[in-house]
Amino acid sequence: QVQLVESGGGLVQAGGSLRLSCAASGSIFSNNVMRWHRQAPGKQRELVAYITRGGSTNYADSVKGRFTISRDNAKDTAYLQMNSLKPEDTAVYYCNMLADINIYWGQGTQVTVSS
Repeated sequence: QVQLVESGGGLVQAGGSLRLSCAASGSIFSNNVMRWHRQAPGKQRELVAYITRGGSTNYADSVKGRFTISRDNAKDTAYLQMNSLKPEDTAVYYCNMLADINIYWGQGTQVTVSS
């Protein structure tokens, strides 16, 4: 079993920055993909970014150039650096690990961007 714990959410003004962290623990399959999703009120959960263990990344068009995903394999931790935040980035952000045939989710962290 794998546990994911997110941290770093909060309230920020438009144009500001936040850095989210996702710490994994438990029986971690080495060849995993770490992903960040978000869900705004009344909307479906959407994929924001992902990073493979080797460091390959991909981003949703809405965050390209503003968000950066990274990971520290030694610490089993993934990060999401969010810059130039917009009110439309307001959502609950969820960390997700895809490991072999299993998918694990964190509990989510609220990000609120005020205009």
